[in-house]
Amino acid sequence: MVPALVLAAGASSRMGSPKALLRLGGRTFVATILDALRDAGVPSAVVVVRPDSSEVVAEIGRTGFGRAIQNARADEGQLSSLLAGLDAVDAPAVRGVLVTLVDVPMIRSATIRTLLDRAAASPAPIVRAVHRGRHGHPVVFARDVFGALRAADPAIGAKAVVRAFRVEDVEVDDPGVLADVDTPEDYERLLR
Repeated sequence: MVPALVLAAGASSRMGSPKALLRLGGRTFVATILDALRDAGVPSAVVVVRPDSSEVVAEIGRTGFGRAIQNARADEGQLSSLLAGLDAVDAPAVRGVLVTLVDVPMIRSATIRTLLDRAAASPAPIVRAVHRGRHGHPVVFARDVFGALRAADPAIGAKAVVRAFRVEDVEVDDPGVLADVDTPEDYERLLR
């Protein structure tokens, strides 16, 4: 089983409001991502949020898929959210986790399926989406790297783990894997 972790505990300081609640085509970012995960056949999803995220938690509940968990250490960076999510889903049957970000809302369910299928067959413990040679999200981490993620330096994050292990880049025809929305200008570009 490979559950999904959606990292949504950032402070959204550059955006000025929670990115999870930004709207795209009548749906919030978090609902759009959870729909894509469900449509791709992901068995379960955890959305990692900040402790003060009641609106985001309510929106997750409305989707009917996924559950929210709070990261009390959200201000320590993205790795702390990945580890909070990993702790929430790790069980003997879990072969890996698919990690994506709430501010990368355009990922297609077909892309998610492609990554999961490739991760199941790949000898590489890390499989990530690539579009036109640029890597983005989602990333699938096999159980083999869970220990390294847990031991990673929070100042560097998961990047050090990605550099230390074999990675298979999977080229996908999905520019959404690169569509990262961090600022109001990024959001305006996405809406156009």
